[in-house]
Amino acid sequence: MRTMEPIILFYKISFFAALLISSNIFVEAGNVGVNYGRQGNNLPSPSAVVSLLRSRNVDRIRLFSPDWDVLNALRGSGIGVVLCVPNRDIQRMGNDPDFAGNWIWNNVLSFGDVQFRYISVGNEVNIPYAGESNHILPAMRNLHNALRAAGKTTPVTTTISFGVVVDSYPPSRGRFSDGAQNIMRSIVEFLVANRSPLLVNIYPYFAYNDNRQQIQLDYALFTANRVIVTDSGNGLRYWNLFDAMTDAAYAAIEKVGGYNVDIVVAESGWPSGQNGDIATIPNTRTYVNNLISHVSGTSGTPKRPGRSIETYIFGLFNENTKGGLPTERHFGLYYPDMREIFPVTFR
Repeated sequence: MRTMEPIILFYKISFFAALLISSNIFVEAGNVGVNYGRQGNNLPSPSAVVSLLRSRNVDRIRLFSPDWDVLNALRGSGIGVVLCVPNRDIQRMGNDPDFAGNWIWNNVLSFGDVQFRYISVGNEVNIPYAGESNHILPAMRNLHNALRAAGKTTPVTTTISFGVVVDSYPPSRGRFSDGAQNIMRSIVEFLVANRSPLLVNIYPYFAYNDNRQQIQLDYALFTANRVIVTDSGNGLRYWNLFDAMTDAAYAAIEKVGGYNVDIVVAESGWPSGQNGDIATIPNTRTYVNNLISHVSGTSGTPKRPGRSIETYIFGLFNENTKGGLPTERHFGLYYPDMREIFPVTFR
């Protein structure tokens, strides 16, 4: 999830919250999933969670680190998994091909009846300032080579924060920050060569919360009934902030040569508590339902129209031991006892 340092740019800133939350809800499998975080001391067992997901026809989840209890529960479930390498392991993985090979053996090959969609090297590494920054690409290469040696074609990628994108207003100006540009250029070259997507965390909530004087709430919640932004660089028109942020990220990717690289939205959500009249259950319900409807359709974004957007909703549960601001513990679709927090309509 997005780090808590303030976002100062105008458009800073899922897989989908796949938990169909009531009996009259239907899920259109294929492009929306959910992030399954485990930072809680009162969460249900992985087997109960997998049963819930299957009962709701949720077919994709994202895990922040290998958890053998969860992976064992996923065996034979048919649920596709985005599996992240924890940031703490990136440096060693980049330096040691044997470590990468053992990691693949222990966490992927040993679970041959689990369907892995992507392997992501890290989540929101603070490029270029974090010590792991220069090790992301070597780690990606070592994992890629280990997978190919085992006859697996699972794509390898990384997950970035939208904070790496600067000059995001209007979206066509979007670029990677000066410090991050060379690292991101090399990563994008790898993605182009291997036809892999880039995973990006897109949170209109944080952009709105940090820039309330400039951003309107209806623009952030997908409820605007008019064009809010016309991009002076290319004439594209924007009705919602999610599309503007996504296209700013696409602009940044293209500026380093990634014209054919797709974005997978690895996280997007809205908190339901602990921030006054912004983080409320009605706002969360509005955002999540509108997001699912939007990414499940074929409108795409103004820059990349005519397609659905693979998106993972953050997150499955309210997690009571997460650090950071109090809102961090209120992004769930479900309470830990598996009661729905608000009704969600999956399409």
